Amino acid sequence: MRCVQLAKNGLGTTYPNPLVGSVIVYNQQIVAEGWHYKAGLPHAEVNAISAVKNTSILKNATIYVSLEPCSHFGKTPPCANLIIESGIKKVVIGSLDPNPQVAGRGIKRLTEAGCQVIVGVLEDKCNALNKRFFTFHRKKRPYIFLKWAETADGFIAPKKETRTKTQPVWITNKFSRQIVHKMRAHEQAILVGTHTAAQDNPSLTVRDWTGTNPTRIVIDKNLNLNNNLSIFNAEATTIIFNKQKHASEENLIFEKIDFSSKIPKQICDSLFQNKIQSVIIEGGAKTLQTFIDANLWDEAYIFTGNNSFLEGVKAPNLKGELFSEVQIKEDILKFFKNPNS
Repeated sequence: MRCVQLAKNGLGTTYPNPLVGSVIVYNQQIVAEGWHYKAGLPHAEVNAISAVKNTSILKNATIYVSLEPCSHFGKTPPCANLIIESGIKKVVIGSLDPNPQVAGRGIKRLTEAGCQVIVGVLEDKCNALNKRFFTFHRKKRPYIFLKWAETADGFIAPKKETRTKTQPVWITNKFSRQIVHKMRAHEQAILVGTHTAAQDNPSLTVRDWTGTNPTRIVIDKNLNLNNNLSIFNAEATTIIFNKQKHASEENLIFEKIDFSSKIPKQICDSLFQNKIQSVIIEGGAKTLQTFIDANLWDEAYIFTGNNSFLEGVKAPNLKGELFSEVQIKEDILKFFKNPNS
């Protein structure tokens, strides 16, 4: 459990690497800890082993790690090799790494070197920790979050005719919005449709939380969106799905897709090629419903405010497993999981 807790410190900063925590125990006491901070920096096992002052104890120590130690040379040397070289003889692992570059090879190397290896301790929790990484490698698509806010009477936006400004119409309170910004800091990308971009002019950045802005994604079939919209500024990279061109211009990436066939699947395939492991589908109603109907979603966060529009754009129709419900002052946040994803 301590490995899992440590690993969560890297949420939002380790992409494209997984979240990993490591603990070293000697004489029934934790003597060192480590987690993976950021891609390119030392892995969790390296940080834990480096924190041991008296290295002579390692031959009688146990190292716990939430994910199988890597066995390949990337930006850093293999962790399996370091464990062997350190003299540690007992290794306890939470879950296997689905990355084809690892996938059992780390364990094989450890056992061949004479280490006692125990696998599958708190496996479900360790798998959940890396749901993004596992989905990316196993299903060849990003982990997909749906997110929207709706009024108490079930509307996601007011009637277009009633809108006088190109800006968001807030349904929820500032505390709910802060949670949304925290989500943005944790995930790699955020997607909206053409109408949301044009009518709300969202920034899709992290403002009420500390973290990295996600890659912004917009569906703009005919490239009709105004270039002055916030989504096209230099605050983050923006991917534009369209039917006209495939190109890169400064912070903009144009991805050409066929709008007559399975749009969500094509978007997921493209995001996989762009090495994006997680995406928040934030709006609008049509875009959200398209992903729901294609059964391309894993979790949904639905915020309900206490105000009413009486008429407008109806919220998407979602059938999922209600996992939790939380009160955020006058707002309600419902968390759903897709039992069929």
